Amino acid sequence: MSPTRLRTKTYLLLALMVLFGSLGNVLLSRGMKETGEIVDFSPGALAGAFVKVFMNGAIWFGIGSLLVSYLLLLSWADFSYVQPASAVGYALVALLGYFMLGEFIPLTRWTGVVLICAGVALVGRTEPSPSGSGRRDSQRAGAREAQARQGEASRNGEGPRGAELETLTPASPEAAPYRACAPRPKGRG
Repeated sequence: MSPTRLRTKTYLLLALMVLFGSLGNVLLSRGMKETGEIVDFSPGALAGAFVKVFMNGAIWFGIGSLLVSYLLLLSWADFSYVQPASAVGYALVALLGYFMLGEFIPLTRWTGVVLICAGVALVGRTEPSPSGSGRRDSQRAGAREAQARQGEASRNGEGPRGAELETLTPASPEAAPYRACAPRPKGRG
């Protein structure tokens, strides 16, 4: 897949994740507000509250939206890219909270949302590495480089021993950290 198509697919899935994730959070909030505040913590009252919660359609749609949002993108790109990049959903949640739930959003909260979006813009400038391919590609490149060095050493008559197989002598400075772990010779005694 070409890098342009890869990036387009990732951004499309990220947009769907943000949409479904934000919608899921707002639906959960609406469902819990419809259920009402829990003030009685007796076993019977809690059981009634749980039944009320699990019978609420908004809560189930919220849970479903959240599941869809994470399953969409986490099956495609690295979590270290997805989670920070999906934080742009905080802006959408604030907007949905304002319009769907009638919440007041103060200026300081909007300032925080803008800072989060700036961080998302920074993360968005990195490669998404779908399914860890960036990490695996660099490991493969390192393995190919090591094989090339070993082949070059063989052609130069050095045999299979290369820099990777170098042993440390007790007198070498590189062996200093290992001297403390070495068995001590038994003294007379």
